[in-house]
Amino acid sequence: MEDRNHYHATMFLERQLLPGLSIMNLLSFLFCVPVQFIGGRYFYIQAYKALKHRSANMDVLIVLATSIAFTYSLIVLIVAMVEKASINPITFFDTPPMLFVFISLGRWLEQIAKSKTSEALSKLMSLQATEATVVTLSSDKSLLSEEQVDVELVQRGDVVKVVPGGKFPVDGRVIEGHSMADESLITGEAMPVTKKPGSSVIAGSINQNGSLLVSATHVGLDTTLSQIVKLVEEAQTSKAPIQQYADKISGYFVPFIVVISSLTLVAWIVIGFLDFSLVVEYFPGYDKSISRTEAVIRFAFQASITVLCIACPCSLGLATPTAVMVGTGVGAQNGILIKGGEPLEMAHKVQTVVFDKTGTITYGAPKVIQVKIVVEGNRMPRSRLLAIVGTAENNSEHPLGAAITKYCKQELSTESLGACTDFQAVPGCGIRCQVSNTETLQRQSDSDSEDNNQRNSILVQISDTRMSTSSHPLIMDPQPLSLVQTATYVVLIGNREWMSRNCLQVRPDIDEAMIEHERRGRTAVLVAVDNTLCAMIAIADTVKPEAELAVHTLLSMGLEVVLMTGDNSKTARAIAAQVGIRKVFAEVLPSHKVAKVEQLQQAGKIVAMVGDGVNDSPALAMADVGIAIGTGTDVAIEAADVVLIRNDLLDVVGSIDLSKKTVRRIRINFVFALIYNLVGIPIAAGVFLPIGLVLQPWMGSAAMALSSVSVVLSSLLLKCYTKPTAEKLEARLGNSRRPGSLSDVSVHIGMGEMRRPSPRLSLLDRIVNYSRASINSLRSDKHSLNSLVLSEPDKHSLLVGEAQCEEEFC
Repeated sequence: MEDRNHYHATMFLERQLLPGLSIMNLLSFLFCVPVQFIGGRYFYIQAYKALKHRSANMDVLIVLATSIAFTYSLIVLIVAMVEKASINPITFFDTPPMLFVFISLGRWLEQIAKSKTSEALSKLMSLQATEATVVTLSSDKSLLSEEQVDVELVQRGDVVKVVPGGKFPVDGRVIEGHSMADESLITGEAMPVTKKPGSSVIAGSINQNGSLLVSATHVGLDTTLSQIVKLVEEAQTSKAPIQQYADKISGYFVPFIVVISSLTLVAWIVIGFLDFSLVVEYFPGYDKSISRTEAVIRFAFQASITVLCIACPCSLGLATPTAVMVGTGVGAQNGILIKGGEPLEMAHKVQTVVFDKTGTITYGAPKVIQVKIVVEGNRMPRSRLLAIVGTAENNSEHPLGAAITKYCKQELSTESLGACTDFQAVPGCGIRCQVSNTETLQRQSDSDSEDNNQRNSILVQISDTRMSTSSHPLIMDPQPLSLVQTATYVVLIGNREWMSRNCLQVRPDIDEAMIEHERRGRTAVLVAVDNTLCAMIAIADTVKPEAELAVHTLLSMGLEVVLMTGDNSKTARAIAAQVGIRKVFAEVLPSHKVAKVEQLQQAGKIVAMVGDGVNDSPALAMADVGIAIGTGTDVAIEAADVVLIRNDLLDVVGSIDLSKKTVRRIRINFVFALIYNLVGIPIAAGVFLPIGLVLQPWMGSAAMALSSVSVVLSSLLLKCYTKPTAEKLEARLGNSRRPGSLSDVSVHIGMGEMRRPSPRLSLLDRIVNYSRASINSLRSDKHSLNSLVLSEPDKHSLLVGEAQCEEEFC
C-alpha cells in the first residue's frame, strides 16, 4: 500500500508547476473549461428555459451537478494556490466532462431506441407513391395518351394507370382491368385482394399481376393512407392520462432531489467529523496526502453530486410516451388506428361493449327479399312503385335505403332515377320527400301489370271514392308514355311509428307479415304515397361470420356485451341470439343511443361503443371509447377514438387486448423507473458505504443514462405483440361456447324508464320545417339528456343533435 502511495505522490502529473497547482489539475482545468461552457451549452439553455417557465427537468439537475463540481474544484484550486499549499487539492474537474459524455451518449442511444418506436409510422409513410401515370381516354375508353406526373398533381376524377408491381398513388375505383392487390401494410390483411371494375383501391397498396385503370376518388391528404399517417402522428404525440401522474411526479422530483442532495452534503460533513472512520475507508491514505477536513468535505461533495447525477426523472417521463408510440404503431400495422394515448389507456378499463347492429354485427349490405304491394283500390303498378321508392331512397345514406335503391335500379334496369326534393331523414323513424319525373322509368305494358299481380302476394281493391283514377295521379290505368302527365308524389318510407305519426294505420294482415319477417331477423319497412299505404318491403342483412366468436371472446374476458339498434325488437332479438348477445336495446333513436350510453356510464360502467354509421356518431363520441368500423361513414370515423381499418369484429377484441398489453408495459416501465430511483439514490448518497458500496459521480451519470435507455428498450418489447387470430381465440374458448337462444335474450324497447312524451309541433313549426326539410324539420327534444343545437345545414348534422321522430299535425 505504501509503495502505491509513494508511486502516486511522485507521479509526473502530480508535480507542482506553482505552489498548490499541479500538472494534473492544470490539464484537468484546461480540458474542463471548454466542455463545461461550450459542450454543455445546450444543457444550460434547456435548464434556463425550464426555470424561466418555473419548472425543473433533468437538464436542471445536470447543470446543477456539473456547475457545483466545477465551482467547487475551481475554488479549492484557487485557495490552494493562494495558500501556496504543498499538497495538491483533490478536484472534480473530471466530473463535468464525464457527465456530459455519458448523458449525451445515453440520449443518443435513447433517440435510436425511440426511432424504433416510430418505425410503423415510417413504414406507412414509405408506402406513399411519389409519381403517378395519368392517362387520357377517348369516348370509347381507348387510351389516347399517358403522362408521368408528380402524385401531388393528380386531381380527383383523373384516370391513373397502375402497372403490375406498382403502388396505387390515390384512392380510387377500378374502371378497367383485373388484378390482385397487396393491402397488408395498410389493413393488416395478409391475403391479396381481388380488384376488378368497380372495386375500390387504397393508396399505398401494391398492384400485383395485372394493369389497372383507376379513377381517382381521393387524392393528396384525403387518401386513406394520408389519413392513417395523420392519425398515427397525432396519436404518438398525444399524452395518456397516466402520463399526467408522471408529469406531476417529475414536477416535484427535481426539487426533492436538490433537497436530498443538500441534506446528503450536510449529513456527511457532520458524520465525517463525528465518525471519521467511515471516511477513512474511502481515503485510506489521508494522513499522507490530504487533510482530514479536506477528505470529509471532498467525500460529502462527491456524494451530493452523485445524488444529482443518478436521479433520473427522464425514466419516469419516458415510461408512458414510448409505450404509447410503440402501441399505436403496432396497432396501425394490425389495422387498428388508435387516436392517441387516452383511448389506448382507457380501452383496457372497458366493462361494457355496446354494438350497433346494421353494418357492425351484420355486413351492412342488406338485400331486398320481398316487395309486397298493399294498395286498397285500383292497382299500383310495380314499376311505378319501384321508380318512386328508388328515387326517394336514393338520397338516403342509411344501408337499408341503399339496398332499396340498388334493388329498384336493378328491377328497372336503369342507373338514373327521378327527381327528389324536400328530402327529410328522421333517424329511427324513416324519410319523407317529394318525388317527380318518374314516368320514364315505368313499365307501361299490360303484361307487366299481370306479372306484377303474380309477384305481389296481396292485392286489395280500394273503396274510397276519393282515390279514383280520374282524380289521383297515383292510381291510373297503364297508358302510352306520351300520355302520362308529370306527377309529384309525397312519399313516406319507414317503420310503424313513422306511419302512425303521420296518421296512417297499418292493417292487421300487413302487421302480421311484418312480424313474421322480424322473427327471422329481417327488417320490414312501409311505403306510403300521398297519404296512402302502398307497400311493405322486407330486407335481410347477413350476420358477419366472426361476430359470434368476437362476442363470446369478449364475454370470456368478463365484459358485458350489449346490442343497441334502432331496428324493431323482434329483429334485434333474432340477431342477438345468433351471435350470443343476451342484452338488447331495440327501437332506440340515435339521440337516445347517446342517453343509453350515458345511462350505462352513470351506473359506473366504462363503455365502449362499436358502430359504423352517421347515426352512431353521437354515441361514439359520448362513449368512453368509441370504436368505428373503417368501412363506415366519415362522420362516425371522425367521432370515434379507435378506427378498425378492416371490417372485422375480431379487431375489437384486438384493440382491447393491445390496450391491456400497452398499459401493462407502461406499468412495468414505471415500476422499473421508481425502483431504480428508490435504490440508486440511497447508494449515491452513501447509505451503503459501511459495506463498501459507493459510487463516483460519473458512475451515477452512466447509471442514469442506462435507466432511460432500458425504459425505452422495455417499451420496444411491444413490437413483439401479435394480434389474437381466430384460430387462437377458438382454441382459447374451447367448449365454453354454446349456441344462443331467443329465451336467453332480454330486450329493452326504446328509452324504457327514460322515455318522455315528445312535444307536439305547432302548425307554424310544421310549415317552417317542411320548407327547410333537411335541417329545421328536426327539433331537439326539450327533455333529452343530451340536447345539441343544429347550426350547419348539412346532411350529417341531422344526426348529431337530439334528432327524433316528430308527431305530425293530424
